[in-house]
Amino acid sequence: MSRLLLIGAPGAGKGTQAERLSQAFGIPAISTGDIFRYNVKHETPLGQLAKSYMDKGEYVPDSVTNDLVRDRLGMDDAQAGFLLDGYPRTADQVLELDSILSAAGQQLDVVVLLEADTDEVVRRLLNRAQEQGRADDTEEVIRHRLNVYAEQTAPLISVYSERSLVVAVDGLGEVAEVTGRILEALDARGITAN
Repeated sequence: MSRLLLIGAPGAGKGTQAERLSQAFGIPAISTGDIFRYNVKHETPLGQLAKSYMDKGEYVPDSVTNDLVRDRLGMDDAQAGFLLDGYPRTADQVLELDSILSAAGQQLDVVVLLEADTDEVVRRLLNRAQEQGRADDTEEVIRHRLNVYAEQTAPLISVYSERSLVVAVDGLGEVAEVTGRILEALDARGITAN
């Protein structure tokens, strides 16, 4: 059983690596971003609310996100392990995740920190915006999201470092190279893919 968390700035490659690690370990990749995008696309009330925050480059409120994650982690496919991507983002969400896992007699095994240069992240996200026609990915919004990440999410790295859970990996380079670095770092911690 592997319970992993991916942390990194928007555009650091978390989504791509989450998919690859999910396949390698045979566990679901749980991305709040995917849940929100699904709801936005289908114009659900939650999606409309989430979109109002995402369009401004802000994070969706904890109360909404916590409920989604609690429900998702309670599903059968997550009982043998999971990979969280995009949650927790704040200190309060760390406490909520601790509570959710504790109630299930579980805890995180490792936190993978994908490190990436800010200017490279901005370039990646602008390219993605152009390719996918994403209105929320203007340079101004991207830089705002990176500032919000630095203020709210980066401090979580300290929390998890104090618990000796963080493994830092260079997130730049070819996708397969980054995956290889992550798998190597996890293997060094005794967490091996299937």
